[in-house]
Formats: sequence, C-alpha cells, structure tokens
Amino acid sequence: MGERDDEARLGAVEIGAELGERATLVQFSSAFCQPCRATRRVLADVAGMVEGVAHVEIDAEDRLELVRRLEILRTPTVLVLDRHGAVVRRATGQPRKADVIAALGAAVRD
Repeated sequence: MGERDDEARLGAVEIGAELGERATLVQFSSAFCQPCRATRRVLADVAGMVEGVAHVEIDAEDRLELVRRLEILRTPTVLVLDRHGAVVRRATGQPRKADVIAALGAAVRD
C-alpha cells in the first residue's frame, strides 16, 4: 500500500461524495466483480464502526478518466484518504477488516 504523486489529493468533486470528517474509504468496483461485494460489506462495516469515516464506492466503468489518472488496474481497489483527501494507503483485492482498521490509523493521525 503506497502513495503516488499524481493522487496526492482527492476531493468531493472527484469522488462524487463528501469526504469523511476523519477519513474516507474509496472503493473502485465493477458490476460483475464478486470480491467487490464482499469489500463493500467490509468497508461499510468499518465506516459504521469508526466515527467520522465515510465509505464511497465508485463504479470504475463510469469513471474511466479518474481510473486512468489513479492507475486503477483491477477491482476492487481501495484508497484510504485522510480528512484532507490525501491518499495515505492503497490496496487491491478483498481486504480483511483488521487491515482496513489498521490502514485507517495512518489516515486519522494528526
């Protein structure tokens, strides 16, 4: 999980929703992606457990320009944004709940 220079910050306009007060979990999905469904559940659970964290799911096929800009190569891809929209973690594949919670630790540090 790492950060790239070209994805330093994302805002509400780019992700199509308001950023979370403390952090935002951005999930890139596609229609027929089985792991995307499980990822949606994990991220929604974590966002529900941790105050100030939002979960935003983006259909990769609908947002090809953003997918290219962020170099999203497969779904699901999850970006963890801090409260300012900076990408602090990035992962592909279905995450474990414990890993998402750990990644949020980097996002909520001040």
